[in-house]
Amino acid sequence: MHEILRKDLLAPRVTRYVVRAPEVARARRAGQFVILRPRDDSERIPLTIADGDADAITLVVQEVGKTTAVMADMEVGDAMADVCGPLGEPTHIRQVGTVVVVGGGIGIAPAHPIAQAHRAIGNQVIAILGARNRDLIIMEEEMRRASQETVIVTDDGSYGEKGFVTTALKRLIDDGRAIAEVVAIGPAIMMKMVSELTRGYAIPTLVSLNTIMIDGTGMCGGCRVSVGNKTKFVCVDGPEFDGHQVDFDLMMRRQAMYGEQERRVYQEYLKTHRCQLEPRLEAMRP
Repeated sequence: MHEILRKDLLAPRVTRYVVRAPEVARARRAGQFVILRPRDDSERIPLTIADGDADAITLVVQEVGKTTAVMADMEVGDAMADVCGPLGEPTHIRQVGTVVVVGGGIGIAPAHPIAQAHRAIGNQVIAILGARNRDLIIMEEEMRRASQETVIVTDDGSYGEKGFVTTALKRLIDDGRAIAEVVAIGPAIMMKMVSELTRGYAIPTLVSLNTIMIDGTGMCGGCRVSVGNKTKFVCVDGPEFDGHQVDFDLMMRRQAMYGEQERRVYQEYLKTHRCQLEPRLEAMRP
């Protein structure tokens, strides 16, 4: 039974779940993910492991569709139908010197174990956390513990520096910091812009891709991306790739393929479930 042991709201529509999954927890390494179904009739969704211990894994999930809405409506003590993993290739962690780990929005969560792993082997870790506004910066304290230096930027300047993650990264580079590697995780457009920036400085850059994924074994081909003009499967070849080789434009077009269907199913779930709950919640309020 994959019981929810803890549930916390980190930001609007962003929830942290601690889920009992001892076999996954003991085997997982930085960069890996699970495929999860909250209920027996749910679709399978990939979620990167943000943290864990010997008994449980931590997942940070943004509510963007029906399946993540179903998860948001579950409570501590409820059990996920299944949790399969760890899947994907783990991050290749080696001693290189200074590593900049860039997390954008929900991407801060999967960036966390990578920062932890780099610091654990002696690399100097600089974390750059970015979001549209202060409310969307998540796991700040965890990232501060996982890095020697943390820079926070927001699009609107409501917290940290005003600007984008690329603004902060460019300043570090131009200041002469000897950056051996950049790891960027977040929205596809953010990872694309980080990769375009570092390409000009010849700094190796790793990105973690979050694509449409069904089986997680490389058989369905739904997660295929073009890397260096070759077809790769995110579930088995990734999720991490050389950011300078990824065709981000193709990936973003594929991500949007089922956008209309996803929105329609999500809205139907909200109407048939959330709308029924609201009057009851109002009646319970003092």
